[in-house]
Amino acid sequence: MAEQRVGFYPGSFDPVTYGHLDIITRAARLFDVLVVAVGQHHAKPGLLSLEERLQVLEAALRPIRDTISGCDIRLAKYSCLTVEAARRAGANVIVRGLRDGSDFDAEVRMAQTNATLDAEIETIFLAASASARMISSTLIRQIAEMGGDVGRFVPMEAAAALRRAFAQKSGENDA
Repeated sequence: MAEQRVGFYPGSFDPVTYGHLDIITRAARLFDVLVVAVGQHHAKPGLLSLEERLQVLEAALRPIRDTISGCDIRLAKYSCLTVEAARRAGANVIVRGLRDGSDFDAEVRMAQTNATLDAEIETIFLAASASARMISSTLIRQIAEMGGDVGRFVPMEAAAALRRAFAQKSGENDA
C-alpha cells in the first residue's frame, strides 16, 4: 500500500477567510490527509480565542468535507514551531497560500528556514484565486472593528464571531 500523502496547512485563522477556504479546498485535492492547523503564538494572542477559531473553522470546513472526496481534512492546534507541528502530524508537505509578491518574499524565507530545520518537509505554494487575492485577516478585522460588513470575505460563523469579539471589546472599553 502506498504511503499516505499528508499536507499541513498552518495559520492563525483569526478569522478564517474565504481566501483560506480557497487554499484548503484546492490543497484537499492534492493530499490523502490535510491537517488544517491553528497556530497559537504566545506573544500574539489574537482577537478570537483559539477555541473560537477552531469552532469557526470546524463549521466552515463542513461544506468542503461534503464536496471533496478522497481527502481526510483534520483540524489541529499547535504552539510549537510550524515545522515541528507538521512533523508531529505526520506531514511531509507544508502548504502555504500566496496573494502577491510581498507574500512570496516572506513565505520563501519561512520555507527556507523550515527546510533548514527539517529537510524532509517540503513547502508548496498555492496562488490565491483571483476572487480571494485581496482578502487578509488583518483587513477583515479592521473592517469588522469599524462596523463594516465582512460577509463577502468570511463565512457567516466567522462574521458572527467577529461581531461578538468587537461587541465584547467595546463593552470592556465602556466600563
